[in-house]
Amino acid sequence: MREIIHLGCTECKQRNYSTTKNKRSTPNKLELKKFCRFCRAHTVHKETK
Repeated sequence: MREIIHLGCTECKQRNYSTTKNKRSTPNKLELKKFCRFCRAHTVHKETK
């Protein structure tokens, strides 16, 4: 039931991370604060397609 998702930076729109999530337990889009190597700062990363 777990699916692979990609996390994209909200500042520069680059897809930096890939992870898995359970669609049943977290139906909303995932939002994490991660390090973006393109912005060289910690920014919010949202789930993308």
